[in-house]
Amino acid sequence: MTSMGSVAELFRYPVKSMLGDSVDQLEVDDLGVVGDRGWAVRDERRGDFSTGKRIAALMDCRAEQRAGGGVPLITLPDGTQFSADAVDAAERMSAALAHPVTIWPVGASAPEPQQVEEVADPAADFRSITARVGDEPDPDFSQIPDELLGFMGREGRPFVDLAPLLVMTTQSITTLAAAAPESRVDSRRFRPSLLIDAAGGDAFPEQGWLGRRLRLGEVVLALPMTCPRCVMTTHGFADLPKDPGVMRKLVSHADGNLGVYASVERSGPIRVGDPVELLD
Repeated sequence: MTSMGSVAELFRYPVKSMLGDSVDQLEVDDLGVVGDRGWAVRDERRGDFSTGKRIAALMDCRAEQRAGGGVPLITLPDGTQFSADAVDAAERMSAALAHPVTIWPVGASAPEPQQVEEVADPAADFRSITARVGDEPDPDFSQIPDELLGFMGREGRPFVDLAPLLVMTTQSITTLAAAAPESRVDSRRFRPSLLIDAAGGDAFPEQGWLGRRLRLGEVVLALPMTCPRCVMTTHGFADLPKDPGVMRKLVSHADGNLGVYASVERSGPIRVGDPVELLD
């Protein structure tokens, strides 16, 4: 058991791809952060929930978890607010995004879209959403660990891409910022569940933790896989400009990865300031 620093920041995203909450404490169960990505916006042209990867304006919307939980409150860029389950929620979201969408909670029996556009060139589409250009290699999803494949197949899991949580360090943000001084490198671009202020001088410390476990207060997390990054890191939203250069530096300095995926071995609360220990 090795001390690796402490928890610096905690985040919860009640609606997938929207801005979320910075909080002092998270409750974690075997599905991840309680209240995290319990809702998602579906692209009614594509028929999927990868809406934020193609419609940057979704990241300009904010979702807040109300006191006591329940249905999140959505705030549009113009300041308009409404409940995610409002009768006209889809109409309001579609107008704000200039794109037909609907919004759904986990477990809802969403009807099939009336008409789904076919992807003319799946390979080019993949390159677009993973923000790879020229001779940059595609991210490797061929070796997804069995525990994450099992999680992806679980009924009722949150609308996360691959894993319950995403762990990052403040040192990784600092390293990337130093490599890309012309860019606004901000943790909001990378949507971590938690940021750790790690001990030691490694450039990307969490990459050295892969295959091991972390204890954060009462919670134990397994770290089975790195996080390949996509076009969402380059979107402009809030006060951050659109910046394809972020991915160019991630590819050249970190093989296109930033942060590590985590699954939950022991549930409980995580608090800002909790000590972080590397197990095994």
